[in-house]
Amino acid sequence: MVALGTLLVFPAAAEPGDVKTFKSPQTTTAHLRIHGSTDIENFAAVIADYQKLNPGSEVEYSDLVAQDIYTRFLRTPPPQRADLLISSGMDLQTKLVNDGHALAHRSPATAGLPAWSQWRHEAFGISYEPIVIVYNKRLLAPAQVPRTRRQLLALLRDPAAKLAGRVGTYDVGRSSVGYLLATQDHQLGSMAGALQAALGDNRVVLEERTGPLLDRVARGQLALAYNVLGSYAQARIDAGAPLGIVLPEDYTLVLLRTALIPREAANAVEAGRFLDYLISPRGQAVLARQVGLQPIRSPSGAPLAPQAGDGARVRALRPIPLGPGLLVYLDALKRRQFLDAWRSTVQPRAAAKPAEAGP
Repeated sequence: MVALGTLLVFPAAAEPGDVKTFKSPQTTTAHLRIHGSTDIENFAAVIADYQKLNPGSEVEYSDLVAQDIYTRFLRTPPPQRADLLISSGMDLQTKLVNDGHALAHRSPATAGLPAWSQWRHEAFGISYEPIVIVYNKRLLAPAQVPRTRRQLLALLRDPAAKLAGRVGTYDVGRSSVGYLLATQDHQLGSMAGALQAALGDNRVVLEERTGPLLDRVARGQLALAYNVLGSYAQARIDAGAPLGIVLPEDYTLVLLRTALIPREAANAVEAGRFLDYLISPRGQAVLARQVGLQPIRSPSGAPLAPQAGDGARVRALRPIPLGPGLLVYLDALKRRQFLDAWRSTVQPRAAAKPAEAGP
């Protein structure tokens, strides 16, 4: 294990999110409790298809933000914990593995995964997620749309663009995914600090979840949102929203949506069966077709590398590696220092507030 010398501190967990029980189509022979960060209305199609193959399975799904999946797991007595955690917070999933909370799972399905998409046979990528800029097509002319972070910085600094109060991104103090993406920006890009300052100068609107950000952009309250999950934006576009997506050409972060089975899961066998379904060709096809997530494997079942494809957009993809490197910014001191610096530029007024409370 990678030792972290200080306690990882997060704000208190939010109230429980939406919970839905999917009754088994036939006599119940198995139970499965899932905590997931994918919206329940989207993931319902995945569960319904799984139950076609396993009609005796009853599935309870709790829709939670990634940070709450992690916090609630640690605060819940082992007998009451979920059987499967599916989260876009790949750093928090990595920490659970590192701290000995995950059960190893080996199967023909997991053996077919690309090496970059699983760690220690305990954390498994089920899809990958390009991180994009989303904009309102009615508010930004094609010539204004930034294709790189340098162009975005220039747009934010242009008084004629009038973007004050009309740009959004994640609140990295509340959103674990936003925090992960912000720390990755600082490791990959030399412009991260200047871009954060420009966002602060434009009174950036901060949200914890992707949905509210996209709602604001679609309604025209925001002209664009930076560093958001591409699959959610594409789903809005498919439904008719006046949105456009940019995969930044300097680099496009690629986040893995990961699954792990807790070591003391009451229904570990059923959790393993569901995990195998998710990464099977059929499960991957449902995730792509019904949920809009990019599959880890191609329709033929072969591993699909994020770099596969053509053009500058694909060459710019930068997958976030799954493994101990994700633990660096989860150290309590490192996290506090990063948040203090982030707030001093993005939220100057909030920077003077007291530090976060412990769990």
